[in-house]
Amino acid sequence: MIEYSTSMKLRIDWSELDAFGHINNLAILRYSQTARLNYLEGIGMMKYHGEQGIGPVLASTSCQFKRQLYYPGNVTIRSLVDHVRTTSFHIRHALFDDAGARVADVHDILVMFDFNRHTKVAIPDAFRDRIQVLKFTQEG
Repeated sequence: MIEYSTSMKLRIDWSELDAFGHINNLAILRYSQTARLNYLEGIGMMKYHGEQGIGPVLASTSCQFKRQLYYPGNVTIRSLVDHVRTTSFHIRHALFDDAGARVADVHDILVMFDFNRHTKVAIPDAFRDRIQVLKFTQEG
């Protein structure tokens, strides 16, 4: 069983319902985006981007929908960094309804990017260390 390193709960909004009465698939990706940005802010990567012009870009995201999610309620997003490479890292998100049922799995690939030079760059050591600590202390 995978141990997820971060967890956050979000309230489901009525506006996220679709014509079939369940939460729209795009809302699931917005929930994972919120978790991703919360994580990046937590390790200081967004502040670093503002100061240095170097930060993560979303290179890829994929989602596997497991079951429907309904309003009213909450969604819990549990996230884990599972791969760290030279210029990129992967975050996996598992989303759960109020009953604890898994509703979706999302996989993000983020690449460090120098917005001044318009090229990918190696993950700075300070962030590599933060990512590694989060990854290994929570999985081990």
